[in-house]
Amino acid sequence: MNEPQIEFAYPVDWPSARPRTRAWDRKEALFRSGGKRLLWDDALGRLREQVTLVTPTGSDWRMRELTLSTNFELRVDGRPRRDRGVPADPAVAFFFELDGRPHVLACDKWASVPDNIAAIAAHIEALRGQERWGVADLRQAFAGHVALPAPEQWWQVLGVRQQATEAEIDAAWREKMRSAHPDQGGSEEQAKRLNWARAEGKKR
Repeated sequence: MNEPQIEFAYPVDWPSARPRTRAWDRKEALFRSGGKRLLWDDALGRLREQVTLVTPTGSDWRMRELTLSTNFELRVDGRPRRDRGVPADPAVAFFFELDGRPHVLACDKWASVPDNIAAIAAHIEALRGQERWGVADLRQAFAGHVALPAPEQWWQVLGVRQQATEAEIDAAWREKMRSAHPDQGGSEEQAKRLNWARAEGKKR
């Protein structure tokens, strides 16, 4: 099997039912790599590893539709920008489907985005242990994390590629607005959604 693919979303889509950690209560985590603080790639590698280990070798993926939502803005290629400093809010939400059911794991206890990603990876590892030791299967272990699907991204709304040009964005917007506009049998909500997607796509 190939390495599991994780898509990225901005800004963080925090689960509404989960309380936030106050900024002054956040702590420096003890996660380390080679004796040093975790960097983005280290933390993402840990998350990918745990996602991979959920599925027995040779089987179809149990975790699919992976989306990591943070406050890092996205580049044109859909990957997080890390050239504009560290987000003031380090919260992370990880959306995925486990055996076809949507879930979300969210963490903002730690002071950095990589540490919060690593905490989610460590949590998946702990839940895997319940299945490994026969206490509960993964679906039971993740039962408290059932969620709505990951948030739509602007390119998904417009039906274009992430690297779409402004001309392609405008063309897709016009095409979809023909049926979405209230005067054409659509709704104000549909029109707002398309306008939002068009504006987001042109922010790059």
